[in-house]
Amino acid sequence: MKTFKGRAVVPGTAKAEALVSHSGFNTLASFQKSLMSGDKEATCSDQNNSEIFGKPMYGKALCLPQTIGSTTGGMVLYCASALGQQPACLLFSGPIDSLAAAGAILSDVWTDVSMPTVDNLGTEFLEYVQTGKTITVEADGTVTVE
Repeated sequence: MKTFKGRAVVPGTAKAEALVSHSGFNTLASFQKSLMSGDKEATCSDQNNSEIFGKPMYGKALCLPQTIGSTTGGMVLYCASALGQQPACLLFSGPIDSLAAAGAILSDVWTDVSMPTVDNLGTEFLEYVQTGKTITVEADGTVTVE
């Protein structure tokens, strides 16, 4: 078990199974198919992200270096939350980009779902965490990997 301290962009608590991507996360490509088809598991549809392609994202602790891609990324995160297809939390090894931050914050303000978001967890976080591990997020940005 190891603990990491980051910045709580959207404070909150969560306990979920980790889903890890070591490459940039294309929000639109990852959620597009599930948002259009009503896939409640939010199966990742980004064929360019072999680590998480075809895996459910709903209810997972999504562990990422950064998001990439379309300027619609923030709205995609909000839509996933509004439709009940959001990850349990978003955890970034580096600084969150403005689009992902906007989506996480809008989800927090405009929906009744919780999607705690923490950034600046460090490169060691992504080196340590593995898909399937249990992640606990505290409101102050403390993240524990079991």
